[in-house]
Amino acid sequence: MSAPLAQTNGKPSKPLEGRRVAVTGAASGIGREIARTFTAAGAHVAALDINLQALDGLKDELGCATARCDVTDPDSVASAFDAVVAGLGGLDILVSNAGSADQGPIGDLPMDVLRRSFELNFFGHQHACQAAIRVFRSQGGGGALLFNISNQSVNPGKDFGPYGIPKAATMALMKQYALDHGKEGIRANGINAGRIRTGLLTEQMIAERAVARGLSPKEYLSGNLLGVEVTASDIADAFLHLALMDKVNAAVITVDGGNMATSLR
Repeated sequence: MSAPLAQTNGKPSKPLEGRRVAVTGAASGIGREIARTFTAAGAHVAALDINLQALDGLKDELGCATARCDVTDPDSVASAFDAVVAGLGGLDILVSNAGSADQGPIGDLPMDVLRRSFELNFFGHQHACQAAIRVFRSQGGGGALLFNISNQSVNPGKDFGPYGIPKAATMALMKQYALDHGKEGIRANGINAGRIRTGLLTEQMIAERAVARGLSPKEYLSGNLLGVEVTASDIADAFLHLALMDKVNAAVITVDGGNMATSLR
């Protein structure tokens, strides 16, 4: 069951007060902002990542629980979620965020590159979500699965297939969880994240992707209907709002400043 919300004058003191949240890929970039935002909202956060040194820094900064987790390894995922349950006393929300961005023309791409990308950008979500489902069922009170889905899933970029194809599959995975497990009180939703300046989308990659789109780096990052650059903090805020929407299921919220090519329809 979800932890009860602390009350102040009849209202929750913080929107996620007492909720137990696991975030994969939490040591850097969007994941780090999600951990920070959810902690500030009152959640008890377990930060999961393969980078132990970065996790230590996050633990010092936020005081959150941490566990090493390689989402491509089912045994590592199982151990990490056992640690989450032991440390937090259970789990209410999973933010499945871990990923990487490989590039290359699909017709020339070595198969091992595509397989590696699928292991992280698709099967990594599946491993984490199956582990979360087991915890939710043992508690008997439902839960929430939140997926980080790139807008590459609906607007493919030239030579970006190794990343976009598994992300498109991840969007389908999210919808399947909503369809198959909604009756158990388990919600599955996603954030369709735009171009974010992070450790994943480095300055070099930004320059390369801008060239692939025929744009300057500035135009690449702010080439949206609002003409603004979207940040990791914006994505984290969207995840927080989605976590609070208890009657929303199978939904994808696009956060990219507005782009008709990425608008779901």
